[in-house]
Amino acid sequence: MNNWFTVKVKYTKQLDNGTFKRVSEPYLLAAMTFTDAEARIYEELGSIIKGEFNVVGITRTEIHDIFAYDDADIWYKVKITYESEAGGMDGEEAKAKKVAQNFLVSAHSVKDAYDRIKESLSTLMVDFKIPSIIVSPIVEIFPYTENLDREIERRPMETVAAFEEEAPSPKGKVFSAPGSDVDDEFEEELEEEIEEDDSELEDEFSDED
Repeated sequence: MNNWFTVKVKYTKQLDNGTFKRVSEPYLLAAMTFTDAEARIYEELGSIIKGEFNVVGITRTEIHDIFAYDDADIWYKVKITYESEAGGMDGEEAKAKKVAQNFLVSAHSVKDAYDRIKESLSTLMVDFKIPSIIVSPIVEIFPYTENLDREIERRPMETVAAFEEEAPSPKGKVFSAPGSDVDDEFEEELEEEIEEDDSELEDEFSDED
């Protein structure tokens, strides 16, 4: 089963002004295990980063879906919440359960990220809210490919919008980690594994009735 992993890489980067600086950058990729994630990041970045680089951290990251738009290269982490009714047993009344899920979307601004998530999840069969949108430090995303063990091919995995089996695809590409259950329900207190490096920029939204 494939999952999303955030891999931190440290290397010496040449800046635009010609100077060199030691940096630590996070990348998001699909892999089966921590070991596979480490092996894949070395394969992916081997031809991109000049000189030596070291993996300084790997964490499993709970991302429901990723909406990639070709016209933007800044990633925003969007949290949505909604209520799901859990069926009662032996005739008991169903109880509402609050669910939180995280998405990544490439956009030009917080407002643009908000609009794109609303558009991408427009076919959701539940009413949802967007309590927070923050800039993600993710530099690049390497989605799942069918030939991970043989060669790296950066093509998007075909998937559909969350919870809708026959939903029309959004204008952007959608990346998932195939093999994982895309309908998993994460608790509101979901651990945000890249929170430590997230930008302090955070905008609150409340949906208008």
